[in-house]
Amino acid sequence: MIAKAYAATLIGIDAHLVEIEIDLRPPGDQQFVMVGLPDQAVGESKVRVKSAIKNSQLDFPNNLVIINLAPGDLRKEGPALDLPIAAALLSTNGQLPASELERTLILGELGLDGAVRGIDGAVSIALMAAERGFERLILPKQNAPEAAITPNLEVFGVANLNELVQLLNGAPFTPESFMMTPESILPKYDIDYADVKGQRHAIRALEIVAAGGHNLLMTGPPGSGKTMLARRLPTILPPLTLEESIEVTRIYSASGRGEGRNGLVWERPFRSPHHSASHAALVGGGKTPKPGEVSMAHKGVLFLDEMPEFDRPVLEALRQPLEDSVVTVSRVHSTITFPAECILIGAMNPCPCGFRGLPEQKCVSSPATCGRYASKISGPLLDRIDLQIEVPRLKTEELLGMQPGEPSAAIRERVVAARERQDRRLGRARVNAKMSPREIRELVVLDEECTDFMRTVMNRLNLSARVFDRLLKVGRTIADLAGTDQVNRTHLSEAVQYRDRTDS
Repeated sequence: MIAKAYAATLIGIDAHLVEIEIDLRPPGDQQFVMVGLPDQAVGESKVRVKSAIKNSQLDFPNNLVIINLAPGDLRKEGPALDLPIAAALLSTNGQLPASELERTLILGELGLDGAVRGIDGAVSIALMAAERGFERLILPKQNAPEAAITPNLEVFGVANLNELVQLLNGAPFTPESFMMTPESILPKYDIDYADVKGQRHAIRALEIVAAGGHNLLMTGPPGSGKTMLARRLPTILPPLTLEESIEVTRIYSASGRGEGRNGLVWERPFRSPHHSASHAALVGGGKTPKPGEVSMAHKGVLFLDEMPEFDRPVLEALRQPLEDSVVTVSRVHSTITFPAECILIGAMNPCPCGFRGLPEQKCVSSPATCGRYASKISGPLLDRIDLQIEVPRLKTEELLGMQPGEPSAAIRERVVAARERQDRRLGRARVNAKMSPREIRELVVLDEECTDFMRTVMNRLNLSARVFDRLLKVGRTIADLAGTDQVNRTHLSEAVQYRDRTDS
């Protein structure tokens, strides 16, 4: 008798359907034969499944068990196939009705005592199940809340193998119910821009960054507040929509991180990797490719403190995701794409010692050393950073005398209004920073005064064509914050102020 059950395996953050076929043969020297490109974790499932079935007081067939994982050319990874293999086995001797497995997708890792442990990628699996026409999804109880966001799919969370058997046999077993989350949830933050004294120029730059999705580089001495400013950027970003929350949760879930509220991640991600992070840690990779920090920051913020201290090849690897909003990881057997639409915030000192330009402390770095330090961030990477500002250290009198800054809620209102203007102009969930050259020509029409101004700026600062386009994008965002459709010289003048470096 051949029994079937349906499961899934993850490749990157995408779920792929796996059909489990089980055939029982007369006993021989072997008790288990498994084919279909299983990795070691899948291959070891025969031990977990047998112990779980016996320790759950269920009958394990005394036959040679042949298991086929189809399709045969797709590599199956991880222990999440334990539960569907157990279900298919139990259906071979009538302990489970085979008809109940037909439109049901099952996932879960089994403990030796029959307990069901959590899995990775529940959101992606649920979306794939609904797309493939499955009516029911059974998975570990801890993964059920995030999978329950999928419409037209019954989601059941089970704690052990016996609960699965009861559910499929129609016994009086009521699994926990899971509610759909609202369209969006505004997170509560413990930090606020009201905590920041001074630095009005930097906060205004961050408001523009939040409104248009631009990248920013802050240069300033230690203690000037660069990290404090960057960490508060998520507090002025618009709340995640349900679609965006699902995208972010797919990445976190596939990478083995279950953070979230009600099963979904509702906070804008803020990732701050250490400067010793490797290439794979930052952009993704590994033997089994996993999302890197730039993908973990999808729809949020990637903050690189002490940016010149990162290895140059690691920084250069950011150029493609910053331009295309995706990371492509190529391996011999597959090519995997991870989403990576994030705002890059970089911070650096003006010199290796950090004291260049401070009257009260002497810089001990030579001009040549300072030049080498600054050059660690290449010109092509700088071209992709729209705003580049100085963040000076505040004096004691300024710190003692200044009033608290503007609260994040007030700034966020202006940012949301600017984003709504972009939605109407560009389409939902698109920002000015992602405008194409054609869209720039169509949507940022310069009058004669603006044309003369930009011609002068380009000649004096010797800017590249890419930087020219980025100045127009920043000008467009400033106009959106001002609530105007036409970009004028005032908007462009402010945009140029946020380009304090001499770019080529």
